[in-house]
Amino acid sequence: MKKRYSCHILALALLAASSLMLIACGSGGSGGGGPSATHSHAPPSIPAQNGFPAAVNSANNPATEDKFVLGRALFYEPKLSGNGTQSCASCHQQDKAFTDGRPLAIGSTGETHPRNAQGLANVVYHATLTWANPVMTELERQMEVPMFGENPVEMGINDSNKVQVLNRIRQDSQYAMLFKKAFPQDVDAISFVNIIAAISTFERGLISSDSRYDQYLRKETSLNDSELRGMNLFMGEKAECFHCHGSFNFNDQVRYAGLSQIDTPFHNTGLYNIDGKGGFPFPNRGLFEFTSKLPDMGAFRAPSLRNVAVTAPYMHDGSIKTLAEVIDFYAAGGRVISSGIYSGDGRQNPYKSDLVNRINLSEQDKIDLINFLSTLTDQKFLSNPRFANPH
Repeated sequence: MKKRYSCHILALALLAASSLMLIACGSGGSGGGGPSATHSHAPPSIPAQNGFPAAVNSANNPATEDKFVLGRALFYEPKLSGNGTQSCASCHQQDKAFTDGRPLAIGSTGETHPRNAQGLANVVYHATLTWANPVMTELERQMEVPMFGENPVEMGINDSNKVQVLNRIRQDSQYAMLFKKAFPQDVDAISFVNIIAAISTFERGLISSDSRYDQYLRKETSLNDSELRGMNLFMGEKAECFHCHGSFNFNDQVRYAGLSQIDTPFHNTGLYNIDGKGGFPFPNRGLFEFTSKLPDMGAFRAPSLRNVAVTAPYMHDGSIKTLAEVIDFYAAGGRVISSGIYSGDGRQNPYKSDLVNRINLSEQDKIDLINFLSTLTDQKFLSNPRFANPH
């Protein structure tokens, strides 16, 4: 709570100055604050876009246009899964801001993932890359999980089929040309290392910065009365949304070039309390799965709210269907599940963040908040041919 008012000032300064170059709120509150990491970021960087700060490039995998073009093709390539049925885009669809519209993602073998597929818009600005792993900070490392992971199976590449997967790519003359252009220094450019490097480059280029809200900040358009009321609620002390979603990327874990310290808070929002002692359903116990510390039970990363209107369902397990239900959940200060195996009063979760409290919102307030959140939809991003399936 100690950073509450300073974060509010920053958020209001963002509006007053039309500046998008703010550091995110760093306070995680009590209960699930999690470890806070400091990372140094050396050049090179990716140039600023539409008022966003310059993004952090990878020192070991600097972005090039040829890598981006190859990565785009591979992102949409089902040959890259073990059984040849699924691509990255199967769980990350452009019209849904690179989510999949399902409560839980489904892998190439039909296995259900325990968590909701997160969006990839502005992923280059994320300090951590999964729902609850504080050390997963680089796209190249994160991509190994869906490609090679066995629990759950996603892309399903393993020792028994990895040669076959590479051969599918090698036998495609178009890919031979694309790999040669992207990695001209490599004698045998078609490798999993280079596949990961190319897809990571494509994902770093998925910038969403032209929503109506962005246009409003640039004085290119106006917001209606309801949207403005919703914005003031979002940025103000009544609804208090900005505490976890107050950065230019509408989350509280951001990084960009030149930022000397990065906070990586995780939050328990009172979604569950299955045993009356703060328990969350296995294996979705948040940061606790990584640290085994009870205060980290149910603590998850606050996702970016950019394009949030098209990324339903919500929460780490997709258990809330609509934005209206999300707002009701936060207004209640947590969720009560009255029956079943997950029954419990999340409002009384002992590890719940002190940023999540009951909020007195009228029905009009809720409508206004939803209307403001809808201004964060970037229609150009959702249909930009540069990000679309090239096949």
